[in-house]
Amino acid sequence: MIKRFFIALSLIILAGTFAKVVYNFVPNTELTNVAKHYVQHGTQELGATNLVTAVVVTYRGLDTLGEVVVLFISAAGVGLLLRRRKNDLVTKEEKRTEPSFLVQSVAEILVPLIFMLGAYIFLNGHLTPGGGFQGGAVIASGTMLLFLAAPYKHLNHGVLTALESISGFAYVLIGILGVTLLGAGHFIDNRFLPLGELGTLLSAGAIPIIYIIIGLKVGTELSVVLEDMREE
Repeated sequence: MIKRFFIALSLIILAGTFAKVVYNFVPNTELTNVAKHYVQHGTQELGATNLVTAVVVTYRGLDTLGEVVVLFISAAGVGLLLRRRKNDLVTKEEKRTEPSFLVQSVAEILVPLIFMLGAYIFLNGHLTPGGGFQGGAVIASGTMLLFLAAPYKHLNHGVLTALESISGFAYVLIGILGVTLLGAGHFIDNRFLPLGELGTLLSAGAIPIIYIIIGLKVGTELSVVLEDMREE
């Protein structure tokens, strides 16, 4: 009874707090000075038609690095929690149930298309909505469909781990190059490569390369998570 009372009291306090925040909320009628700079100068400074990309990859490059690190820690944590001990492995032959012919046929058609779509999303992240995180997630969804169609096949963890590590190192290296080559004073500056013609695929300096790296890193990490969860 006392436990329920404290739960109800906590919910009432929480509801009152949210109600006060909503009641006193005043929407901004104009952009802040930082936002104005992004809108007015982002395209000219960085050569990216997608303003979100310009902000995420360059102006807030360290924040994006933190997000990548969080994803890596999450993937490592899943692998650690789901790791099997040798004594727990099943040695007897288990009865296998093959997926339906329909699932296998659909996967043969869709998996390559999904991978191509994921690559398209992070290759064009500086031009259209999308980017490395979104493209990597799409690639991981293709991996999940592959597991459904071929549940007894295994990914090469060595290759995925190497690709994930190389991608992470390359991201940090590009960030350092932006500082050392340009002396820009911030972690990532895409302008150490030519900005190119605005609106074309080979534009926005190093942003396309950065999104390729992020897409590969996110795709491999999520695929490893799916592999670990499937094996468990």
